[in-house]
Amino acid sequence: MLNEVFSGQLAVVGMGYIGLPTATVLATRGIQVVGIDVNSRIVEAISRGETPFIEPDLAVAVSGAVAMGRLSMSREMPEADAYIIAVPTPFNADHTADLSFIQAAAKQIAPKLRPGAIVVLESTSPPGTTEKVSRWIGEIRPDLRMPHVSGATPDIYVAHCPERVLPGKIMIEMITNNRVVGGLSTDCAIKAASIYRVFSQGEILLTDAASAEMAKLVENAYRDVNIAFANELSLITESLRLDVWEVIRLANQHPRVNVLSPGPGVGGHCIPVDPWFIVAAAPEQARLIRTAREVNDHKPHHVADQVIAKARRFVSPSIACLGLTFKANVDDIRESPAIEVVNLIAKALPEVEIMVSDPYVEELPELLNSNANLNLVNAGEAVDRADIILLLVEHEAFKSLRHTRHNGKVIYDTRGAWA
Repeated sequence: MLNEVFSGQLAVVGMGYIGLPTATVLATRGIQVVGIDVNSRIVEAISRGETPFIEPDLAVAVSGAVAMGRLSMSREMPEADAYIIAVPTPFNADHTADLSFIQAAAKQIAPKLRPGAIVVLESTSPPGTTEKVSRWIGEIRPDLRMPHVSGATPDIYVAHCPERVLPGKIMIEMITNNRVVGGLSTDCAIKAASIYRVFSQGEILLTDAASAEMAKLVENAYRDVNIAFANELSLITESLRLDVWEVIRLANQHPRVNVLSPGPGVGGHCIPVDPWFIVAAAPEQARLIRTAREVNDHKPHHVADQVIAKARRFVSPSIACLGLTFKANVDDIRESPAIEVVNLIAKALPEVEIMVSDPYVEELPELLNSNANLNLVNAGEAVDRADIILLLVEHEAFKSLRHTRHNGKVIYDTRGAWA
């Protein structure tokens, strides 16, 4: 049982940036997978073998899995031998976790469960969420012995296996990275691990569910704290009229120092969100983690204020904002600080022409649509016409822009791509 490899039918609930790659990797290795999503556009696109977002190597894998008949899509929950929940976990206004999507998935799965089934929560969650999933299912299915009941031999195996992949490298890291699998019991962890043993080349580390949940939060909080140090350093060097990139280059010559690169803030679904779950769980103790979040949350406002101040030196300026995604060379705009910066500038300078360019974005995000002074244009045109050039994302297409096109213009490079 310890080295068992799953071989049944499996459903993945939530076909986003984690759910779809997970479903695809399993399907291409012989597992019959049904993807579940409430968005009919996503269901229809994947059913045609198309991907609703850009991720290297994913399109070919999805097309192949669908063509082989291993990956199908539905808006209705099927009966299956295992279920993976990969739905969003945003935070509420008070920074506590919004578990409504997870709860909805659990309630949809519950009526379909048969004894022996496995339920794995992949969504990043505060400690105790996996146990809540078991309780939610148990409330609907009192006929089943659930693992949160102390001393019971469960009919259903419930576990948590957090994703830990990097956008742009998801298809590689999903296979090569070590996986943490935390069960509500040892048997739950072993059963859940059998799913990941289908494709994982990394080590599968078994633990309890709460420790697995906390480990994922710690991973992202660790990165957030280190990014906050770099972002705060950029504010300090700016006030002292020093080049932050030169200071970091020199400091990193020390064999035990590795200062990260600052930026306009922190984006993506995980890092700007997950540390707040730790703060909410232990508000009196999580002082450093809270401060790091506040530093990184403030950085877009600082960048916007700097650009606004520069613009007010001109009679009738035009501004080029390069980049909208949360990181380079992907189309993911979730929690993007670049979007927040652009919106703040547009709101403060309604009479100023602001040109926005991003090779991975075909239309302005909803937050920016209400700004009449914003236009999505080609990067070359934006740079040529602008008085102020603001680099927000270091896409390769922007790195290659000739420096000669910057002559006489105000340059604000938040990423150090032109340093």
